[in-house]
Amino acid sequence: MRTAVTAAQDSVEERVLTFEGFAYTCRIVHQDAPRTAPLLLLGGSSQNRYSWQSHERWLAPLCTMITVDLPGYGSSDFLPAHHGIDFLADAVQHMLTEIDVPEVNLFGGCFGEVVGLRFAQRHPESVRRIVFAGAAIRLPDLYTDAVPRVTRALGRGAVEEAAEGLVRLFMSNPGAGKVRRHAAVARLLHRQFMNQTQDELEKAVEHNTRLVTHGCYEPLPVPDVPSLVFTGEYDTLCTPEMGRELAATMPSARFTTVKEADHLVTVERSQESADLIGRFCTDRPIDDLPYCTPVESSYAVPFTASRSC
Repeated sequence: MRTAVTAAQDSVEERVLTFEGFAYTCRIVHQDAPRTAPLLLLGGSSQNRYSWQSHERWLAPLCTMITVDLPGYGSSDFLPAHHGIDFLADAVQHMLTEIDVPEVNLFGGCFGEVVGLRFAQRHPESVRRIVFAGAAIRLPDLYTDAVPRVTRALGRGAVEEAAEGLVRLFMSNPGAGKVRRHAAVARLLHRQFMNQTQDELEKAVEHNTRLVTHGCYEPLPVPDVPSLVFTGEYDTLCTPEMGRELAATMPSARFTTVKEADHLVTVERSQESADLIGRFCTDRPIDDLPYCTPVESSYAVPFTASRSC
């Protein structure tokens, strides 16, 4: 059910929607002369519908851009953890139906890939192309080890301790290799975590519970559409090998890493990651880009219902 329509500026629109009793908000940057289908960007658990504004200068000229605070994230309603990934995937489809967008180019980064992949599996008719970044089909050991510590820290109000743990989780060790803007992005991330409201902290704890409870992957068919998986070459959370594992589950997927970046590749190298996404979504070449390692092809094995995570 649509509960509000708010025009923001010129070509930007925000819509407040309700899915099964939970209000959520999407942001639409309209492009009147698009070169490709609308681009839906699903970001990580610490990102919201405004996190992609810095990418608009490169992507908005190509197509309409859609970002969203799904239920349980950003400014949207709190979502109890018993609502899993299927619920969020169906909320994405609900949004597209409400805003009358039949098909999208899908981008999912980090947790956004978890929701995006399930959305593509459950609603394949809505997906034209897929791009995933910093992604995996299994919860990284670093994450499952860190979650109890971070949750306990937040529970006793030790936000500084939790913030430091989360920065270590998302950022590569400085000795792993050269990462653009490593120190600056680490400070930005720390400040972001420290400035979270009580509502945001409660949603973060519920998010971790949701992921640990429901898991991040179901071995369901993936639509056979042009697909790309990439990550930072020094990503220590969702490693390049994990990205290759994900690509191997997707028909005709391609894989590459972005040089001098880690898990936060879309922040550390925002122009390059936007260029890569834009090129792929407009069918321009992505081979031999100076900021990427050689592009690899990966062909999924035929799906069978007995395959397990």
